[in-house]
Amino acid sequence: MAIKYGKFELPSKIKLDETSRSKTFARFIAEPFERGFGHTVGNALRRIMLSSLEAPAIVSVRIEDVPHEYMAIDGIIEDMTTIVLNFKSALLRKLPTDEELESRELKQISKMLDVTPEMLEKNNGQYAVTLHDLLGESEFDVFNPNLVIFTVTKPMMRKIDLKVAIGRGYVPAERHPIQENVIDEILLDSAFSPVRLVNYFVENTRVGQDTDFDRLILEVTTDGRISPEEALTFATQIGILHFEVFDELNVDILSFDQGEIKLNTDKDALMAKLALKINAIELSVRSSNCLCLACNDTIAELVVMPEPELLRFRNFGKKSLNEIKDKLKGMGLWLGMTKEDLGMDLHKDNVREVVQDYLSKKAGHQI
Repeated sequence: MAIKYGKFELPSKIKLDETSRSKTFARFIAEPFERGFGHTVGNALRRIMLSSLEAPAIVSVRIEDVPHEYMAIDGIIEDMTTIVLNFKSALLRKLPTDEELESRELKQISKMLDVTPEMLEKNNGQYAVTLHDLLGESEFDVFNPNLVIFTVTKPMMRKIDLKVAIGRGYVPAERHPIQENVIDEILLDSAFSPVRLVNYFVENTRVGQDTDFDRLILEVTTDGRISPEEALTFATQIGILHFEVFDELNVDILSFDQGEIKLNTDKDALMAKLALKINAIELSVRSSNCLCLACNDTIAELVVMPEPELLRFRNFGKKSLNEIKDKLKGMGLWLGMTKEDLGMDLHKDNVREVVQDYLSKKAGHQI
């Protein structure tokens, strides 16, 4: 027999802020959480994304006739210390799969670098060796192929050996699991993590008449080797994996109350607010006149309009905007609400039709 617990408010889905989205940045919004769970979930996901996601990195380099990293190299502008630092900036991607048995093993990549007099003459006496020159034909995807590793000023032919491993977090050189070090091989400190920055914020959000629930906002920045969506998905699965062990205790099974189904009641309460005339919220004369010029007659027409669009109207400034935002906040509403925010198919193109349909049905019920 399961033990019955009360209802927990949980997000039905995650919203992705499309206005700020890019290949390396995304803002995720999840609501509502029970009070306190925004910080619990947000902090856990942030720590996992920053410390536990995997990616390839160069762990050692060997350049022919270069015995250590504290020396200058004849015919190369940069010293070996600078070259090592440049190798640390390499951004590589390769996601191992179950089907590839050796996909996680240490890989060695060898390249015979041949810089000819013709190449130097073509480049004004200085040939920049890039990451693409060394790794362009390897099994790894190179995300910064134009990264300059060193600059050659004299014709030369040297063999360069690189070792690439897949790992997580930051690993100092002495902790790399390289079994047999080759003579002249220089081990590197490696930053494997493909996530650059994770911020999370917790705000109050409304459920019915209660405003003390949590809205979790996660801002994820990666270095391009994985997308923010991949970072969040991988971190979630890692978190679930670590919680599974505690479920093995299995002392008692919990079932959770789903709460009363009040969809129609909640929708009617929301529509009652949206159908109100603008003058019902008692705005100042200046703000009311500006909204009249914008042809906004109801609260519904106002909330589906984004802030920038309102600010384009003549004589409508920040003071009027803040006044309207405060009034809407008191009603549990805000500017720029989407279909997902409202929980119904209501948008700029059909707002008047939806409100009129609601008022007609309401009048019919009252007869």
